[in-house]
Amino acid sequence: MWKKYLLLLFSVLFLLPSAQAVEGMDVSVFQGEIDFAAARRSGIESVYIRSSYGQLGVDQRFSQNCAAAEAAGLPFGLYHYLEATDPDGAQREAEHFVSLIRSQNYICRPVLDFEGHGSLSADQATALALSFLKRVEELTGQTPMIYADHATASSQLGPAVAQYPLWLAQWGVEAPSLAGTAWMEWTGWQYTDRGLVSGVEGYVDRDQFSDGIFLREEETGFLYTVRPGNTLWALSRRFGTTVTTLVELNHIKNPDLIYVNQILRIPGTAPVDKTYTVQPGDTLWGIAQRYGITVNQLVQLNGIRNPDLIYPGQILHLP
Repeated sequence: MWKKYLLLLFSVLFLLPSAQAVEGMDVSVFQGEIDFAAARRSGIESVYIRSSYGQLGVDQRFSQNCAAAEAAGLPFGLYHYLEATDPDGAQREAEHFVSLIRSQNYICRPVLDFEGHGSLSADQATALALSFLKRVEELTGQTPMIYADHATASSQLGPAVAQYPLWLAQWGVEAPSLAGTAWMEWTGWQYTDRGLVSGVEGYVDRDQFSDGIFLREEETGFLYTVRPGNTLWALSRRFGTTVTTLVELNHIKNPDLIYVNQILRIPGTAPVDKTYTVQPGDTLWGIAQRYGITVNQLVQLNGIRNPDLIYPGQILHLP
């Protein structure tokens, strides 16, 4: 519900001209412990938090920063520092990134931090960035944003990347310039790396954003990994949606065919997953009696074809 209400709030607050900037900052482990409530009181309206880097790296303060920003009521987004130098590696990094952020209540677009690739040609850099961005989009159903400085955006990132919003790093100027880049507008502008913010010890990157950083309602939801026995029909009942919605949201060609470990986007907020592990001698009727539910609920929720056949060790989802 937290995410739903914030999205509603910001959809109202930011029905304003694009000149109405959202004041922000971006942080990582290097800022240490942050008092996000103090930062918010000082005028910070959004924050980007580093989640990861490379194929395995996780920012040491990722989870703490997310929890603290959420507790302070600050809308936040997450970014990944790309280390790959080839498209395959970029895809693997995108998968690592999504695996970390999927459980967080972010409402700002996921971001690719693209820097340090000056040795690549424009074609190579463009292919690298696109590989990461497209994989994130595929896995989340959300349009990600790319962070780059002006030199990178103008000399290395081709027009194909401009389909994604730009967060431009350009310090020491009165206004950002898109001259020489493929973008017609910017969504984020990092205007200094020497910002001072209450609640943050030392310097911190400061940013201005447009309302384009916020995910649209149709981009929100949560990710679910298909388990043995799942069907779209059972999942639609379990999560209070429809088969048609799941088919459209996940671009499924055959509604009768989903695969174990397939990742599905589900609309709404992830529910607390209550489960029961079947013990020797259990029956659906006995389990239903124990939890004050019906056999039919268990059958529908778990996609059970034969109500008389369950197995020790089988995990059943409870309403």
